[in-house]
Amino acid sequence: MENKRDRFVRLAERRVNKALKDIRLIGNLSNRAAYSYTQEDVKKIFRALQREIEAAHSRFTDAERGAEGDFKL
Repeated sequence: MENKRDRFVRLAERRVNKALKDIRLIGNLSNRAAYSYTQEDVKKIFRALQREIEAAHSRFTDAERGAEGDFKL
C-alpha cells in the first residue's frame, strides 16, 4: 500500500515533468519563421504562467502557516 509521501513523490514528479515539457513547448512558439506574435502576446503568456505559479506556491506556503491570509478583521 502506498503511503502519503510515496503518492506525493510519484504525482509531483509526473506533474512537474509534464509542466516542464509543456513550458518547453511554449518556448517553441518563439520561432518567428513559424509563428507571428507581438510582445503584448508574450507578456500575456508569461503573466498568466507567473500568476498560476504564484497561486500554486501560495497554496503550499498558506498550508504551512495554517491559511492565515484567508480572513482578517
